[in-house]
Amino acid sequence: MLSLMSDTNDGYLELGQLVALIVQEKTTTRADLARLTGLARSTISQRVDQLLNLEVLVGAGAGPSSGGRRPTLLTLNPAAGIVLAADLGATHARLAMATLSGQIEAEHGMDIDIAEGPDVVLPWLMDRFAEMLDENGRSPRDVRAIGMGVPGPVEFLTGTVVQPPIMPGWDGVIIPDVLCKQFDVPVLVDNDVNIMGLGEYWSRGLRDEQVLFVKVGTGIGCGIVTNGQVHHGADGAAGDIGHVRVTVETDVLCSCGNLNCLESLASGSALARQLASEGLEAKNAMDVVRLSQAGDAKALRLVRVAGQRIGEVLASLVNFYNPSRIILGGALAGLHDNLLAGIRAVVYERALPLATRRLTIETSAFGHRSAVLGATILGTHGALTPGNISDWVRNESASS
Repeated sequence: MLSLMSDTNDGYLELGQLVALIVQEKTTTRADLARLTGLARSTISQRVDQLLNLEVLVGAGAGPSSGGRRPTLLTLNPAAGIVLAADLGATHARLAMATLSGQIEAEHGMDIDIAEGPDVVLPWLMDRFAEMLDENGRSPRDVRAIGMGVPGPVEFLTGTVVQPPIMPGWDGVIIPDVLCKQFDVPVLVDNDVNIMGLGEYWSRGLRDEQVLFVKVGTGIGCGIVTNGQVHHGADGAAGDIGHVRVTVETDVLCSCGNLNCLESLASGSALARQLASEGLEAKNAMDVVRLSQAGDAKALRLVRVAGQRIGEVLASLVNFYNPSRIILGGALAGLHDNLLAGIRAVVYERALPLATRRLTIETSAFGHRSAVLGATILGTHGALTPGNISDWVRNESASS
């Protein structure tokens, strides 16, 4: 039996908890609510009627009869509000607006340079969100939460950016504090690799799976998704495999100050530097992709070696974590025949047979959209916690 804060007088918190139960699909009828909460049927009916009048809940037809009149099934009204989502990359952003059920109603990609700093990028983001709302007949009052990903380390509990290597001027910026000046709603911020993993997991219906999402682009990172939840670690640094040391003959200095980090040897930027040193025109990860797809022998050789080095690190992770699925994303993920093949070969050779018995290694199903899908999911999950539901139900009641 669930106790609904019976020791407080906050009826709105009770309402939020009731809605959260329905969202979690633990109950669908008034009778189920009464049974799970221990509240009187008359109290449940009063609460449910209030939520139906506020259009937070809607009827979803009739449930099976247990001998009398068929009960009304209850479900969250997906039109009761929206979430906003943003995937901020190094030079590009993708924004979305979705219903509370996660159905995307609008999505746009646009250019923005993250290096312009928070004083430029965050006001720009709020302006774009306002335009998206206006274009779709919505207002800031309809927004229930914002989910967001950035290309750098994030302290998830506070949404604080921490020493990001490619985000000059962002260190110590508490992103929710800035966005809440215009949108007084929960703002959830995470590293872009984590939200890419979250997007792949939920959008593909990978229920009850243990997933490693590995992004190989300008840098290398890993998002760990366990049963639908991102594992952040104690301080949000979990999954930073780009700075795992790799054994090589010649020392290579990484941007973090250490030698022979995976990222300094196998990332898109590292491969571009190696190709440029051999006289080829290569400045970034996309140039590596271009040369590889054109059949350049030097590029193909470096990509194969990079796959093997990434595979070495992932083989250790497979033994340690025993994931059911590894998903490869990022700019270099499209080089299936070389990068993915190299990773698979090393992982299956070096990881224990039991750890690879049911392991699938594949590329992203959604490509560049994985992150915005994950940001949308992050926002909807944040909007539908009991406390946050109670806040917007309280506001709806005050304005009705």
